[in-house]
Amino acid sequence: MNENELINYTKEERKAHILKQINLHTRVSFDTLSSQLFVSEDTIRRDINELESESLLIKVKGGAMTKAYHHSSSMQTYAGESKMIIANKTVDLIRDGMVLLIGGGTTIREFIRIIPNEMNLTIFTVSILSAVELLDKPNIKTIMLGGSISSYSQMCVSGDVYNQLTNIKPDLLILGTNALDIEGGFSDSDWETVQVKKAMIQVSNKTAILTISEKLDTTLKMKIANLSEVDFVVTEVDANHQKLESYKQAVPNLVFL
Repeated sequence: MNENELINYTKEERKAHILKQINLHTRVSFDTLSSQLFVSEDTIRRDINELESESLLIKVKGGAMTKAYHHSSSMQTYAGESKMIIANKTVDLIRDGMVLLIGGGTTIREFIRIIPNEMNLTIFTVSILSAVELLDKPNIKTIMLGGSISSYSQMCVSGDVYNQLTNIKPDLLILGTNALDIEGGFSDSDWETVQVKKAMIQVSNKTAILTISEKLDTTLKMKIANLSEVDFVVTEVDANHQKLESYKQAVPNLVFL
């Protein structure tokens, strides 16, 4: 879509674009939306205020986030069927007795919900919402890595987390992502969140990134890691899907599920 078409967006088209970006990336900033839609940040703020009044998103400092990610939400998860497929594929990566380290997000939430109740696991997490979901699993020992909580990612991000991470060596790290690209790796928009995810990768034996295929070929402002630092990428599409071919060629050791 060229610049002129973007300039001529109607208010309803702008609001649809905002919701699409929030659903894909969980959160978006005023400045990013302003540059995408070629309108002022004040215009974006007004659009977001209207969307919040319609209970379609949550306004946060500097931008907005999806309601589906929030602890109080009863909204249907965006791309819910795709995330269920991803969750089922991810369960195939775990075995009885494993030690896992997991992040948060709606795809991780679906994964937790379908972990077999009879499976014995030890799971460390920096996400309060993930820890709460894990409480329903009778044979999982859940260990919360604590510290100050980011309002952006709802993860613990303080120095305490880094100290605790140095004392564990998980078999598998399972993370969601807001953007994934061959050159850009996987990325996010919040400095503290990015640094914690970097540390999580460093302490883990293997790393699996969960993402709907719509997030492929997208980048956010801060790189977490190159794809060469990741072992598995789990999407809803078949591992031989055309969307994944360029990734396979660029990163031959990366396993797609």
